[in-house]
Amino acid sequence: MTLKQLRDYAVILVGTILQVLAYALFLIPAQFAPGGVSGAAQIINGFTGWPIGAMTLAFNIPLFILGWRFLGGRRFLARTLFSIVLFSFLLDGLAPFLPKAGLTPDPILNALYGALLGGIGSALIFRAQGTAGGTEVISRLLSRRYGLPLSQSYLYTDTLIVLISGLAFSWSNALYAMIVLYVWGVVTDLVLEGQGVVRTAIIITDQPEAVSQKIIADLARGVTAWQGTGMYSGQGKQILLVVISRAEVGQLKAILHEADPNAFVVIGQAHEAFGEGFKALAEEK
Repeated sequence: MTLKQLRDYAVILVGTILQVLAYALFLIPAQFAPGGVSGAAQIINGFTGWPIGAMTLAFNIPLFILGWRFLGGRRFLARTLFSIVLFSFLLDGLAPFLPKAGLTPDPILNALYGALLGGIGSALIFRAQGTAGGTEVISRLLSRRYGLPLSQSYLYTDTLIVLISGLAFSWSNALYAMIVLYVWGVVTDLVLEGQGVVRTAIIITDQPEAVSQKIIADLARGVTAWQGTGMYSGQGKQILLVVISRAEVGQLKAILHEADPNAFVVIGQAHEAFGEGFKALAEEK
């Protein structure tokens, strides 16, 4: 086993422990079932008392086979099996040593901290090229097949379990579980993609030199230009592309107002930017 593989398994270990703590300390005591096979196991446990970890392991077997077939073969097999088995055994094994009533009776705190720990745990497992099994396998299949963000995939795959939990526990618990489900997905996306959200500006201007020089001088950002043609007027136009931080949007607007008030600009959002002025690709690697 290589050093990178060992590091990946260590990351999966940490992520799985965080998920176990999310369930054992916050979600299970509050009876919040935010989807997934562990949520289904929670519902059954409420009626039968059967151990949640053991049921989670049993329910994961068919989904595990599905993931093995479509999400990476042997590598997926080993890393996901490690995560599934570890989660199931830790959840049941640590139960006698953790407070049965959780850390707090406050439902809002249980929802937020359960989602925070669980979302960070999921992101770490995904970063190490594994999954925690369950409907996360289906979420990754939907994300890969249709390009859906993981947060949306979670909503699609786990809503049914949340609705069933409303019938099993209470509808207020189901509403809290929906909050957990949403925040869990958002936290997962944030940890996976980082906080480096940037703005991309596409500028169509008759004063490309003036606008470019002003951006370079005032914002210290590079500008890329290419030639375009207005299909209505048939006239050639210079198109400028610049990537800036969120805090620099106001400055960019002021620059355009001064250099070319008639410029046409579209400002969009990008999750990350690599290169001069932003993160280096070597850091990401």
